[in-house]
Amino acid sequence: MDQQTQLAALVAIAQRAGAAIMEVYGTSFAVEQKADESPLTEADRRAHDIIISELGALDPDTPILSEESSQRDIQGRSAWQRYYLVDPLDGTKEFVKRNGEFTVNIALVEQHRAVLGVVHAPALELDYWGALELGAFRATGASPPQPIQVCMPTPRPVRVVGSRSHRGTSLETFLQGLGQHEMVPMGSSLKICLVAAGDADVYPRLGPTSEWDTAAAQAILESAGGYMIDLAGQPLRYNTKEDLLNPFFLAFGDPGQDYLALAQDD
Repeated sequence: MDQQTQLAALVAIAQRAGAAIMEVYGTSFAVEQKADESPLTEADRRAHDIIISELGALDPDTPILSEESSQRDIQGRSAWQRYYLVDPLDGTKEFVKRNGEFTVNIALVEQHRAVLGVVHAPALELDYWGALELGAFRATGASPPQPIQVCMPTPRPVRVVGSRSHRGTSLETFLQGLGQHEMVPMGSSLKICLVAAGDADVYPRLGPTSEWDTAAAQAILESAGGYMIDLAGQPLRYNTKEDLLNPFFLAFGDPGQDYLALAQDD
């Protein structure tokens, strides 16, 4: 299966998962709390089941790591060199708030790097996808897909995208050092996609995330010419350690901007 065909199939799977999410979105759904105190809904479960089933049929030889996978399902993941990394419903807090800023994320990881990714925002009828060898694209509704790329050089004021649900003192310090800027609030992996599409310039994530939160959007960002690095200046990589937490990171388009210096601890 070539990457173009694979991406088209993954977009279709994400859209079907998104349709199931929207069925729940229109109801008075219950919200449970997982062990880490993050929310869980019937929409998360339905999307997970659809993606696991359809990915398994599409590519039965490639393992799948989903946010909703059981430990039994991902035993031995440290040995995986090629696998799908999935967040069936990224931005469950945004889903619960009903602001539309939630996504379905599907990435293919090879040799610890996210090489292609799909991000589908069902409430917004918005799709992003990309592969390192093909570039990145965006489609809204039934409109034809359009290629996207990061914005260079960085305009003034700098457009900083940030979370609607997570904001702390580290981000405030970063913004003070940045100087003149515009804040673009957004939920879920759409933040990284905004940078990929040139609609924002930098996303400083100076708080916790998990690998399934970022892999699909990182593939899109890098396919659009952008960067996602940790605070040591290294690109984010996947399945390299025992836990599935990301380091703090910066997602940006213009390598001529020294955002890293602004994110360092004193």
